[in-house]
Amino acid sequence: MASKQNFSVVVDLGTSKMVALAGKLTELGKMEILGTAQISSKGIKRGVIVNIEEAAEALGDLLDLLENQLDEKPEQVHVAFAGSKMQTIDYRATSLTSGEGFVTAPDVQRLLDEAERVEIQQDYKVVQVIPTSYIIDDEHEVEKPVGSTGRKIEAHFKLVVMPTQYVNNLKLVFDKAGFELGEIVHASLAVSEAVLSSEEKEVGVIVMDFGAGTTNIAVFQDNVLKHTAVVPFGGQVVTNDIKEGCSIFLKKAELLKVKYGQAMGDFADEQKVVTIAGENGWEPRDISFKSLAYIIQARLEEIIECVNIQIEKSGIENNLGSGIVITGGTAKLDNMISLVKFKTAMDARNAHPVIHPVNRKEEFRNPELFTALGTLKLMLSSTGTGTVTERVQVKSSKKKERRFGPLFKDVVQGALNLFDTDGSDAELN
Repeated sequence: MASKQNFSVVVDLGTSKMVALAGKLTELGKMEILGTAQISSKGIKRGVIVNIEEAAEALGDLLDLLENQLDEKPEQVHVAFAGSKMQTIDYRATSLTSGEGFVTAPDVQRLLDEAERVEIQQDYKVVQVIPTSYIIDDEHEVEKPVGSTGRKIEAHFKLVVMPTQYVNNLKLVFDKAGFELGEIVHASLAVSEAVLSSEEKEVGVIVMDFGAGTTNIAVFQDNVLKHTAVVPFGGQVVTNDIKEGCSIFLKKAELLKVKYGQAMGDFADEQKVVTIAGENGWEPRDISFKSLAYIIQARLEEIIECVNIQIEKSGIENNLGSGIVITGGTAKLDNMISLVKFKTAMDARNAHPVIHPVNRKEEFRNPELFTALGTLKLMLSSTGTGTVTERVQVKSSKKKERRFGPLFKDVVQGALNLFDTDGSDAELN
């Protein structure tokens, strides 16, 4: 049985599903999965908690399923979240060094403290502070600031911020479910950790996560996070378009999308149709594959255009050598890669995991687990090698040790190093 000291529990709070994972590091530093659980979401719409009671009930059920596999209640639960108003902002902090002409660990910690306490726009809160670079004496940039000679250190950070109300709602949900809320991780950063290699992040890459309620992106270059964004539209909007366009029930619209939908109408066979079975005396309805595909394509093009705007905002759209990695439920649609390539003029590929647990490997090829898997890696990377304060040898209380998120891993060692149809007509019942 795992103990509170050597395993972590994470939850991916999505619009359509909630996923929980528990895991620990082996003696060789490999990830071992101790338990998994997944249920349908409640109380969440487009990545935002809209009903505390419903969300808390679903979270409690989810963590009860996980706890049954652990035989022990988690002490703290970390969460991956992507509310539509989450964003990243740049922040620069400078300080004179306190050592004998070189940078010390307390110098770096002091800059981190300043970044966490910085006042941002009203009603927003900093939930993650991500170091991106350090400059010594206004001259040279270093990856490992501690020990560098100089009298001045300048640190550049990405601050992940979210409305204070989002944070308060998360705390309420976890309190009502009977669990302590731990770190809050931007979901796009978590999924990036699961599906992007360090080589891709070095030459420039985008991860595009098509969720049910939102489409999340993160942009990297030189192994540094450059930009994140949450587009408040996802697969559920596509499903609703099918419902309206085909005049069918929402449940059947989702089945139609999943079983027979594709992302580009030009590639759909206009000779094929799917028959929607009639109910309550209504006549059956025939819908062509091509018409269905064009409905889907129209909405996907709108979403990708929103993503294009965010890519431009990153300022490095011409320096993304790797292209785009797509993931999420909607990414499974046929010809999705072709549509993304066409609308962005970039190369693209489907996501696959770069994290390989020592057990249950096949299970974690499922894209629905990628965000939780990446979050778990971040948590284990933070706790598995000791806390930040232990590594930099700064005295602090345990409460203070938990102030900084897992993305501070190796913060004093350098900047963030992020890781069926058969040809005939079909019938939908």
